[in-house]
Amino acid sequence: MALAAPAVAADVRMPAKAPIAPPPIVQVYNWTGFYVGGHVGGAFTGDNRFGGSDGRFLGGGQVGFDYQFAPNWVAGIEAQYSWLGGESRTLPFVPAGVATLDNRGIGSVTGRLGYTWGPLLAYAKGGYAFLDRELNVTQFGAPVPTATTGRGKDGYTIGAGLEYLFAPNWSAKAEYQYYDFGRTTFTAPPAVAGTGFKNDEHTVKAGVNYRFSWGGPPVSR
Repeated sequence: MALAAPAVAADVRMPAKAPIAPPPIVQVYNWTGFYVGGHVGGAFTGDNRFGGSDGRFLGGGQVGFDYQFAPNWVAGIEAQYSWLGGESRTLPFVPAGVATLDNRGIGSVTGRLGYTWGPLLAYAKGGYAFLDRELNVTQFGAPVPTATTGRGKDGYTIGAGLEYLFAPNWSAKAEYQYYDFGRTTFTAPPAVAGTGFKNDEHTVKAGVNYRFSWGGPPVSR
């Protein structure tokens, strides 16, 4: 019996252990890096006394840099320019005069600060804005010399938006941005002297960015 015991024990098979599941793979999203992209949208003026087409198509591009820190905050800087389509705006005056305002493009250099939930970033932005503007006055069908006071082509901008990393190196965004270029007042010609208007733009944009050096390899934890 003593000799048979080892053989009997050898025939008893121990149950196999269940395989250990590998740790889950967690994607790491890193917003740090340079980006370049384009956008389209619409621009709408406030009450600036000029008549004409209020809604105007816009399209342009942007370039910037973001830095992620602490660990869900993102700070960055962005330069952006938008070309404006549509009609010029007009302001008639007597006798037989017309002032014509054509905002052909708007640009900005802004800082932005946001909070990220993985691939989604919510941000606010603000900074310097500049305007590509042409302002002319005609009277009795002929151009007349014009003089104005006010900031005219320099101002400020503020805005906010959402951006989403939908693929490696690619993100899509939607944002609202307000541009304020102050109040302009005519000092010449005499027929329109003293007439002033506020020059601002409300804009909505949708865009796509290509991000350099975005992301990191999947890691487990």
